[in-house]
Amino acid sequence: MTTTAEHTYRRRGLNPLHGVLLAGTFVLFLGATLSDYAYLSSYEIQWATFASWLIAGALVCNGLAFACGVIGLFGAFDRRRAFIHVALLLVSFVLGFINALMHAMDAWAMMPTGLILSIILTVLALVATWIGFSNTGVKVKKQ
Repeated sequence: MTTTAEHTYRRRGLNPLHGVLLAGTFVLFLGATLSDYAYLSSYEIQWATFASWLIAGALVCNGLAFACGVIGLFGAFDRRRAFIHVALLLVSFVLGFINALMHAMDAWAMMPTGLILSIILTVLALVATWIGFSNTGVKVKKQ
């Protein structure tokens, strides 16, 4: 008689604070992209100011999400995916800081580089959020 045993390993889910910070990072970078587009369409300087503040908030959320990601890296089930997630957060933080410096310039001087960086950061934040939330689930190991 042959017996088979199934072991269910439950992956440790995403920390709720980490999830909120990831979602905040994506939404704030998206808002900055939309504000940059509104500035490009209307040349109202207030939209550039909105984008600057949204980028500053996104950098705060991104930095805290990076800290949560580094802490979560030690207990990660899939270390490669967790490392990619942390690396994406680090790259988005560095590019976000450069984008904040671009937005600190004159409103006329920040275009189109500010908009392009905001689009790149929105995509990076979306990918980092996707990878962060897809690291949850149940893995069944059959013997």
